[in-house]
Amino acid sequence: MATSLTKDSALPGTPGSGKTFFGHPRGLATLFMTEMWERFSYYGMRALLPLYLVAPGGLHLSAATATAIYSVYLSLVYLLTLPGGWFADRVLGPRRTVAVAGTVIMLGHLTLALPSAGTFYAGLGLVAIGSGLLKANISTMVGHLYDGPDDPRRDGGFTLFYIGINVGAFAAPLAIGTVGENVDWHLGFALAAVGMALGLAQFLLGSRHLSARSNLVPTPLSAAEKSATLRKSALWAGVAAVFYAVVGLSGVYTLNWLLVPITLAGLVIPVMVITRIRRDKDLDRSEQSKMSAYIWFFVAAAVFWMIYDQGGSTLSLFADSSADNSVLGWDFPVSWYQSVNPVMIMAFAPVVAWLWLALARRGKEPSTAVKFALGLGFIGASFLLFLVPLSIADGGHKAAAMWLVGIYFVQTVGELTLSPVGLSVTTKMAPAKYASQMMGVWFLAVTAGDATTSLLSLAGVDLNRTGIVALEAALAITAGAAVWMYRRKVRELMGDVH
Repeated sequence: MATSLTKDSALPGTPGSGKTFFGHPRGLATLFMTEMWERFSYYGMRALLPLYLVAPGGLHLSAATATAIYSVYLSLVYLLTLPGGWFADRVLGPRRTVAVAGTVIMLGHLTLALPSAGTFYAGLGLVAIGSGLLKANISTMVGHLYDGPDDPRRDGGFTLFYIGINVGAFAAPLAIGTVGENVDWHLGFALAAVGMALGLAQFLLGSRHLSARSNLVPTPLSAAEKSATLRKSALWAGVAAVFYAVVGLSGVYTLNWLLVPITLAGLVIPVMVITRIRRDKDLDRSEQSKMSAYIWFFVAAAVFWMIYDQGGSTLSLFADSSADNSVLGWDFPVSWYQSVNPVMIMAFAPVVAWLWLALARRGKEPSTAVKFALGLGFIGASFLLFLVPLSIADGGHKAAAMWLVGIYFVQTVGELTLSPVGLSVTTKMAPAKYASQMMGVWFLAVTAGDATTSLLSLAGVDLNRTGIVALEAALAITAGAAVWMYRRKVRELMGDVH
């Protein structure tokens, strides 16, 4: 299906010469389509998830429990990117790991499609495991297609790949959301499995166009390491099995016995990883200084994602219960709101990129710290805007759909201000010893943010209350102000990174 988008190579003799994908190595078409369909399945299921959890025809849980489950799921996806990267580096290599990941994700969606509450959480777990394995490695394979970091096509290739992500994310709620909400929830989850199956087929059929490097295991485990890893894994799996068997047989098991440990892990593990890297005595003074600066960005990102990811839970549940989800008298599914962000990303990402370049030519481009402060300001402003539809609903009326669209717009601007900059500064500030691990560390900021949301929900906090929303907005704006006030200190700690 990707061959119709190929043309003759402009750079014979380079990786992927012969036929190319818009002038890029032909393997990019394979990875573009694989990621597009994987994101289609992921974002479609994600758009349905909180709505299914609270629906009378679904699991009929409380909004707080639904938010906790949704947040734990997101937290787990990003937490598992670290072991996902390790698994490819030490065991299977990126290409085989992505094939395994796609299979696990597809099986997870098929399990969700079964009309049984008992298998639902197993399905969520499978999708989370597969997503963690895939997310850490498919971008690595995009990089393998090019002649190192200085290849002039590299940035353009990642831009095309990024478009694939957002095309899938845009289409998913429109298709999967409509089927799930209007026809049958489980049929919607099955459609997500079909999307992943298409992505997996594309990957397997087109894998011959990928770089040979993607098939290599960079640092394979020795026989002794394999044995030790298997023993430790079996030990911890046994401990968990015995623990939950005892809890289950005692009759005291509730869902919190599963959610609370994962939530706490989502908060503790990021802190442990950052602390371990910062205190590593192998780092020189410059690297330790950069890691001190990076902690500022990490904490800021965690606050940002804590609020941003509520766009799929808190805002979605508000829309389900308290918004007039119609335009000119035409009703649309609640899940369609999840298509607003990706279409805005595609529309405004080039504008923001152009703006930074235009300011840079004039010597006025904001520093990384200032961009982070702006991102926090925008995400805080989005929740200040959320107070308006909340007050309308408190008055007994339905809030207009455009209020929610406005909130998603402000959040998208904040994302474009912070997220790409965070990815860039992570690669620039990574100590040499942790160069291949730091992207996983960046994703841990998402884990920490979502775990915080889950913890609040498990504690019984109603995240759709005016006071809580105002408090979260104030937290983000205060954090942004702190980053801005200490921007010069952070700049000094960053050393030669600009």
